[in-house]
Amino acid sequence: MKYTSVFDIIGPVMIGPSSSHTAGAARIGRVARDLFGRQPKWAKIHLYGSFAETYKGHGTDVAIIGGLLDYDTFDERIKTAFADAEKADLTFKFIPETAHTEHPNTARLVIGDDDAEMSMVGISIGGGSIEITELNGFPLRLSGGMPAILVVHDDRAGCIAAVANCLAGHNINIGHMEVSRKERGNMALMVIEVDQNIDTSILDEMSTLPNITKVTRIKN
Repeated sequence: MKYTSVFDIIGPVMIGPSSSHTAGAARIGRVARDLFGRQPKWAKIHLYGSFAETYKGHGTDVAIIGGLLDYDTFDERIKTAFADAEKADLTFKFIPETAHTEHPNTARLVIGDDDAEMSMVGISIGGGSIEITELNGFPLRLSGGMPAILVVHDDRAGCIAAVANCLAGHNINIGHMEVSRKERGNMALMVIEVDQNIDTSILDEMSTLPNITKVTRIKN
């Protein structure tokens, strides 16, 4: 077996009994909050495979809600996430599903408030590591382990180059980048993992580029 990090062997610092079902679940919830840009007011959480079968006993439920409240994997408040959510006026519902998925630890989070709604699919791949595989119908591959930006843009020539040049102008190195679209000439999505956290001023600059609709940051 090949390990890429000591954390693949000893696991993450965390609250809960399982790095896959608890720490990974908390990270999925926290990334969803980051992508939404704020704490949602409601959440519908569809669980698949092993998540659906053991989510109560392994703390997957409290971990996801803790993540939506911006709690890290080691935050003791994960234990009281349900009560904290009620105080924060966050309502939620867990929906165990029987449909087959490619990975047994899969969750689809549909979250929102009075102004917006977002759908995200995340999987917990072991050792507390996760991958985000879908966002609002766009297929993607996002590890959640590196700082990242997601850029929603019109499917037009020059958009990718403009964003890359903006990052290069601030000496920010791209570690991984993917682009997906639903239809040719319609809306598209850039997923860019970078080597350091990006200042909000750079995000604001990127948002003013032609044909850019929305820029979202995920901090490490």
